[in-house]
Amino acid sequence: MTISAHPLVVRARELADGLLSPAAERVDQEGVPVSHIEAIRRSGLLGLNAPVAYGGSAAPAAVVRETAEILAGACCSTWFVQTQHHTPVLTLAKAELPVRDRLLGPLAKGGLLSGVAYAHLRSYPLVPVRVRREGDGWRFDGTVPWYTGWGLNDVILLAGVTEDDEALFAFVEAREQPGLRPSEPMRLAALTASRTVSLDLDGLRVPEDAVALRTPYEDWAATDRPKTLNANPAVFGITEAALALVDDEYAAPLRARTGEVRRRAYALADHPVPREHAQERLALRAEAFTLMRTATTAAVVSGGGRAMSVTGRAQRLAREALFLLVQGQTAVSRTAHLERLAERPR
Repeated sequence: MTISAHPLVVRARELADGLLSPAAERVDQEGVPVSHIEAIRRSGLLGLNAPVAYGGSAAPAAVVRETAEILAGACCSTWFVQTQHHTPVLTLAKAELPVRDRLLGPLAKGGLLSGVAYAHLRSYPLVPVRVRREGDGWRFDGTVPWYTGWGLNDVILLAGVTEDDEALFAFVEAREQPGLRPSEPMRLAALTASRTVSLDLDGLRVPEDAVALRTPYEDWAATDRPKTLNANPAVFGITEAALALVDDEYAAPLRARTGEVRRRAYALADHPVPREHAQERLALRAEAFTLMRTATTAAVVSGGGRAMSVTGRAQRLAREALFLLVQGQTAVSRTAHLERLAERPR
């Protein structure tokens, strides 16, 4: 079976063409609607990487990447809300704790949608969220700077650092409650529609049986760091969507270059040792950004004055491209990208 014929890829394409893409400019202005999330729940895409035993599909990495490209190219805001869900699923799939049997099935089948609140761990040794033992559970204090999907998600995979320098992840309900208060939705240059807030944590109490992962911080970081070296499939999705707005005479060479970078980037993403070839991964990530920026600029130029309308597809894609430049960014990836922009390769 080819990747394009895989049932989940077919569903993603149907969802993109029939619902997400036609509504993308409206969603960009008004916010991701519940109806979009309900459609994704029904599609089976929330179980992409979930174990079959729990109702998921355990899809190959190539299928996961292809669906991400399709959804991001159709409506980046909706893609960004639902993509948060896959990290909690993978975390639970690896857990041998009571919370797995309670939540993995509902998450895999789309009965629950999860958001994530853990990117702040990458700022260590700064600790925006501190966790300490309190009775037979845990207490969270601090601020989560970014949380996406507020009002759409059912649960949050929340992380902090303990006094023993452990990374601790636990599930909490995605609602205002004692010890957890959201900010007003943020106004962003792009993806305001994703319902992003910050979370103020002031004595949020979490029971032990909600914990999904507890490990030394350095062990978690060693696993997390390689993830931010690779090119994001959403970048290729935005690039292809932008090139669809450009005459083929000009789009064809950009499409060919994008295909080559994509092929090389995905080959490295599938490499059995994720820490190897770090500089090549970063270089391809930066090159993918360059092509995305060129493609979205070409779409704006092709659109002329009408591209400046807030309902114009080209300017929406250009703004979404700006967002992807910083999404999942670390000090290492930022430096590599700036070196590429300054044409000072290391």
